Amino acid sequence: MSFLKAEWRKLAFANYAIAPEILTNYVPYGTELDTYDGVCYISLVGFLFQNTKLLGLKIPFHVNFEEVNLRFYVKRFDGKEWKRGVVFIKEIVPKPALTFVANTVYNENYETMPMEHQIIHNEQELMVHYRWKHAVWNEFQVTASPKSEPIIPGGLSEFITEHYWGYAALNATKSNEYEVTHPQWNIYPVRNYIIHADFGALYGEEFAFLSNATPANVLLAEGSEITVENKIQLRQTNIVS
Repeated sequence: MSFLKAEWRKLAFANYAIAPEILTNYVPYGTELDTYDGVCYISLVGFLFQNTKLLGLKIPFHVNFEEVNLRFYVKRFDGKEWKRGVVFIKEIVPKPALTFVANTVYNENYETMPMEHQIIHNEQELMVHYRWKHAVWNEFQVTASPKSEPIIPGGLSEFITEHYWGYAALNATKSNEYEVTHPQWNIYPVRNYIIHADFGALYGEEFAFLSNATPANVLLAEGSEITVENKIQLRQTNIVS
């Protein structure tokens, strides 16, 4: 049985180029930074969890909610193939029980904050707006065409959305690995965006420059049903002859 089943909907991505040395201390054991055309990226992502089930059960008041995260991209060779995955600097949700379960079971870095969202979808446009409060309100808003279309193969949008593994560091010689399953998503052509976020206060001073940075790419994906599978632990083994 999958650990979690849900729908991820209206995923807004702001993707920034970042110097790899900023991320070095966050790379979990067994993985290495993944790049697109030789560039490392970090993404601010806002989206909706809907119809959420934990181990097959809907938990009251924890079925539909927002999440905003900051993530970057890694890969791991398992001896047969490359697995492309994501690492989260922080994941923000509005429910403390979600934070407790994710931090305890998956060793992720969740934090609970007040959150809001608004979605307007009509014949003229699609507007998606996420807000989260850390001392002051932060926001990420995307306005797009109302009709979605397939992702163009080989582009940055495909790179950003086609990472199907999650990794979380335990220590210098151990990390967790888990699979996230979903079909390829359609995207809505973005027309405009607004980002007001205090990245330094939210994520640490090494990320403060993002508050004034221009994203290389902004995406809005429809999303789909997803599963988060049970974790396995990667660990360093010392063989003594």
